[in-house]
Amino acid sequence: MKNVLTFGEMMLRLKPSANNRIIQSNEFEASYGGAEANVAVSLALQGDSASYLTKFPSNSLGDTALGTLRKYGVNTSHILRGGPRLGIYFFEKGASVRGTSVVYDRAGSSLAVSKANEYNWEDIFAGIDYFYFSGITPAISKELQTAVLNACQYCKDNGIQIVCDMNYRGKMWTPEEAQAFSKKVMPFVNVCLVHD
Repeated sequence: MKNVLTFGEMMLRLKPSANNRIIQSNEFEASYGGAEANVAVSLALQGDSASYLTKFPSNSLGDTALGTLRKYGVNTSHILRGGPRLGIYFFEKGASVRGTSVVYDRAGSSLAVSKANEYNWEDIFAGIDYFYFSGITPAISKELQTAVLNACQYCKDNGIQIVCDMNYRGKMWTPEEAQAFSKKVMPFVNVCLVHD
């Protein structure tokens, strides 16, 4: 069995009931998710060994997000705690000709304000065979760009395969910023997933 580590932000997802728009809603369904967290959960449900790395606030929202991962069998032993808040996103499901809409409230989240030097890659990568991240993680902050590059350098030096999903979020950074980072990280990547 291969051991996979995913790295990214897990957020609180608030969704209006049925196909209502945000402006129509007084109640929201709450759940937790994020690209890299979803990959870790999917792998764990298929019987793989999946670990997840992020930073959660030390409050009940962080505890609930942590518990959500654990109940699906994801290894959470390296998740950092602290920082001001959990990121939130509002998910407005499309209906008929109306498309799906997402509103992010993630500025200043615990992961967004984390520093690259908080991540002890030698300890985090112990026993890991594959490292997975998406284009969302480095879009969050310059510090996370450095953290991802440091992680990739460690993986390259230690024979760990790197899988990158070039998931682009235009609300988070410009095409030029994404391209500049991609040029730095691509020499490390073993498998690159691209979709539109």
